[in-house]
Amino acid sequence: MIVANPIYDIVFKYLMEDERIARTILSALLKKNIVKVEVRPHEYANDKRDPLSIFRIDFAATVRDDHGNDHLILIELQKTWLETETLRFRQYLGVQYQNPKNMVGEKMDRHALPLVAVYLLGHKVGDIEEPVLYVSHNSYDYNGNPVTKGLPNPFVDSLTHDSIIVQIPRLHGQINNRLDKVLSIFDQTRMNNDNQHELRIEDDLYAGDEDMQHILHRLLMAAADSAMRQDMNVEDEYFSVIESRDTEIMMKTRELAEKTVELKQKSQQLEQKKQQLEQKDQQLEQKDQQLEQKDQQLEQKDQQLEQKDQQEGPATRAEGPATRAEGPATRAEGPATEKYASPIRHGIACSRQVTSRCSRSLEHRPWDSDGNSQGFVMPHPQPLSDSLTPGPSPTGEGSGMICDIEPRGFHLFICQ
Repeated sequence: MIVANPIYDIVFKYLMEDERIARTILSALLKKNIVKVEVRPHEYANDKRDPLSIFRIDFAATVRDDHGNDHLILIELQKTWLETETLRFRQYLGVQYQNPKNMVGEKMDRHALPLVAVYLLGHKVGDIEEPVLYVSHNSYDYNGNPVTKGLPNPFVDSLTHDSIIVQIPRLHGQINNRLDKVLSIFDQTRMNNDNQHELRIEDDLYAGDEDMQHILHRLLMAAADSAMRQDMNVEDEYFSVIESRDTEIMMKTRELAEKTVELKQKSQQLEQKKQQLEQKDQQLEQKDQQLEQKDQQLEQKDQQLEQKDQQEGPATRAEGPATRAEGPATRAEGPATEKYASPIRHGIACSRQVTSRCSRSLEHRPWDSDGNSQGFVMPHPQPLSDSLTPGPSPTGEGSGMICDIEPRGFHLFICQ
């Protein structure tokens, strides 16, 4: 059997507008006996969908308990194809909490109707593998022990609500209970390969189940409605645009995340370089301090040398004349000391000069008027004359013998 795919909002709305079908689906989800369902007169009298494609229907359902008592509850059903932020769902719930029409009772006894939120999701929720997830509130004492006395309580129930989350992509055609059979009409593994607007249903699986046969019959009517097919085409175009937009947003978000990581890495690198530069600046500063200390040491040494020069200069100049004055005195003492030894040395020297040639240079050192010696070295040995004559000392003090040296005309004075 080929039927319309109820994943499309237009088909789902058409399906849930049937009170019998609504009771069948909601009873299976809540696991309660719902005897009456009324679509709340609100927001969904038109065919417009939420800008983020969240389809909403609010129901006032009458539930009959095991004792035959009827209780009125609110059921907010939200259906979406695409992933969206939970804030949208919370905003819709906030509207229900604020709506005074959802309050019952008189004056101080007024309280809110119990609320159950049902979410039919066309996407998976994280790593949760269960296709249907029940989230119920319970009451506990400080030690974690369940509290049952006095509950349920209208005040407590007015401030909390239960939730049922259905992950349509987790439905895989297995029917193990009543809920699996009802939700099997949303199983997208049954999608017609040639047309995603249609599902292939094995009607034998629902034989003898009048409620399910009624659901299949309505879906079959939707598939045969040309206006309904056209609306499904519009939804395809609408969701195609949304998916393209979301894909682009996702890619840009990924690129932004990658750039953020790159910027973070670059920031870390810049921080490291900054630290390295600071270390180098500290090293340079230390070197500058060391150089400054060396300059100070050199300056101190220069001052010390200058002080020494200032202290030693006069003393050195004072010692010069005294030293020079000692020279003549010392030389003057020579003739007196060697008065008796000079004739002997004179005789020996003269004998050697007469009998042989001089094989060494003869040094002549006369004194000037200040008592300083003047030196002269003969360029080569010359024969000595044996002529010795007495004569005065070049300094004018004392007397001795003068030996004439030929052919240069030099005189050798021998002190007595």
